[in-house]
Amino acid sequence: MNNTYICPMLKISNRGNHMPASPIRKLVPYAEAAKRRGIKVYHLNIGQPDIETPPQIIDAVRQADIRVLEYSHSAGNESYRRKLVQYYKKVGIDIAYDQIIVTTGGSEAILFGFMACLDAGDEVIIPEPFYANYNGFAVEADVIVKPITSSIENGFALPPIDEFEKAITPKTKAIVICNPNNPTGYLYSAEEMEVLKQIIIKHDLYLFADEAYREFCYEHTHASAMHLTGVENHVILMDTISKRYSACGARIGAFVSRNKALMETVMKFAQARLSPPSFAQILAEAAIDLPDDYFNIPKAEYRLRRDTIVTRLNNMKGVFCPNPGGAFYAMAKLPIDDSDTFCQWLLESFSFHGQTVMLAPATGFYGTAGLGKQEVRLAYVLNTSAINAAMDCLEHALEAYPGKMGI
Repeated sequence: MNNTYICPMLKISNRGNHMPASPIRKLVPYAEAAKRRGIKVYHLNIGQPDIETPPQIIDAVRQADIRVLEYSHSAGNESYRRKLVQYYKKVGIDIAYDQIIVTTGGSEAILFGFMACLDAGDEVIIPEPFYANYNGFAVEADVIVKPITSSIENGFALPPIDEFEKAITPKTKAIVICNPNNPTGYLYSAEEMEVLKQIIIKHDLYLFADEAYREFCYEHTHASAMHLTGVENHVILMDTISKRYSACGARIGAFVSRNKALMETVMKFAQARLSPPSFAQILAEAAIDLPDDYFNIPKAEYRLRRDTIVTRLNNMKGVFCPNPGGAFYAMAKLPIDDSDTFCQWLLESFSFHGQTVMLAPATGFYGTAGLGKQEVRLAYVLNTSAINAAMDCLEHALEAYPGKMGI
């Protein structure tokens, strides 16, 4: 008698099948394989700075007298939220501590916003190219991203207002802006923020403002969405300490809004996940006490790295890279047939003096299919010696790549 049990076919959810792979991390297996072959890989694919995390904020965790590692308040430690009020005041943002909910990284702030402000099938407009994980959060929340294309030719400036008007439907509930921008490094001006203000007033929309790179603006000052007047209930700030203090692994962010009803709603999501990380809140709170001139050194270093990488790129035959105004990313157009194929080829089939470079193909930063095939994102998070070595690799790779385009 055959007692073999045949399991019925188990299915993955539609949500799981539609969840996009990260363009930043999907090539990691190829990089790991290259390293096993003895190839040195310069990681310009991911925004992981090599700037040292301030030792004094790590010491704050080491010195904490904790006998029981308890849950924190679901909104985050009150002492930290009160300290954040002081931080935001220094950048011209006047809020109260109960208008802040501490999140597990900026990622959770984005997801909380999508879940609290949009229903399944609702639409959110985002200028593209955009931070790739917005796509993932939209899939998780079952909302639809409506991209509006910005162009590398004008440095990825905000698209004209009529492009937004054409994209708005009865299902549109929000606009997302990242300022300074990831992946382009574009810094939106106060005038451009005013354009967005008029759109959200006219169509009664939320404005999500991802300001993770606020401290790193090079030629001009940062114009926060929280500086806009008359739209206090519309604006949501999504923030994080990850890049600000080179503390990506801390996973501490913030959801900030003056909209009382929205904050009460987000609090329910915060309670459902219990609380943000306790040790990391101690670290983040200590960061507020860093001297006011702390950012001078890392900002100057990133500016030097930006100038180095942009100059090197634009000196390569057939390459164009606009000068980013903030953050620590640059987008470059290369004379290649397909950025996904090229970035994989760099890891699988190419090396120069035993070295290669890992880039992020730009296709994953666009919501419109077919765009970004000749573009890559480069994170200038390594020192200038490493950047120059990586650019040497890229320059030789562009000469050797089988799919290079005619110039």
